[in-house]
Amino acid sequence: MFNEKQLQVLNSELDSSRVKTREKGNINLSYLEGFDIIETANKIFGYGNWSYSIDKLDHLSTEQNQNQNFVIAYKAIVKVIVFDKEHIQSISRTDVGTGTGISKTQAEAHEGATKEAVTDALKRAMRSFGNQFGLSLYDKSRNQNSNNNAPHQNQNYNNPQNQQSYQNPNNHSTNQRTNQGFDRYEFQSLYNLNLDVLEQNGYLVIVGENQYAYRDAIKASGFKFDPKTKTWWRSLEQGAA
Repeated sequence: MFNEKQLQVLNSELDSSRVKTREKGNINLSYLEGFDIIETANKIFGYGNWSYSIDKLDHLSTEQNQNQNFVIAYKAIVKVIVFDKEHIQSISRTDVGTGTGISKTQAEAHEGATKEAVTDALKRAMRSFGNQFGLSLYDKSRNQNSNNNAPHQNQNYNNPQNQQSYQNPNNHSTNQRTNQGFDRYEFQSLYNLNLDVLEQNGYLVIVGENQYAYRDAIKASGFKFDPKTKTWWRSLEQGAA
């Protein structure tokens, strides 16, 4: 499928100068920009030898925050197809992404959310082709220390007693898995809302302000609300990539 030169490039290490970082909720996120992914695909596969299509684009929610800005969330499914030079053989990859748009006008919020969702899905689909498309950035071990110094944890989880007694609504006992980590990129849409996702006693929990206003976006990421502890939670196994 791939020639020797393409395989050599695909198997080479990712140039660190291409990696961008930003901080969300005391978590340092490493990522490749959307234009960089497209540019790299053009260089490796060649113009006209690869393409992507939007298989699905779903509007998840429309809300307003405390500043009366519209907060709109979308989910996209993108399919990537890579051909050989003769267009005889091809490889396809499909993945899902989410995006959130925040603006004073609904039109601009919709635009921002759809673009972010499609870009997110494209990057996730392309990662299967290796490190040149950011596969190594999904390595959970890269983010193991990101929870250790979180400054604004939910009050229910700052108290060690509360951490030890936390259980899900079905009263299943918790499992200590604080060293497992999880795919933080999956929750990019929540980070965009200034929310954070932390691992506590074998579960993922949401922390941050105005959680009620963003309940639809939180639900779309697979979290459930526990009225007893007033906490949005999700099992760590469900959150693992």
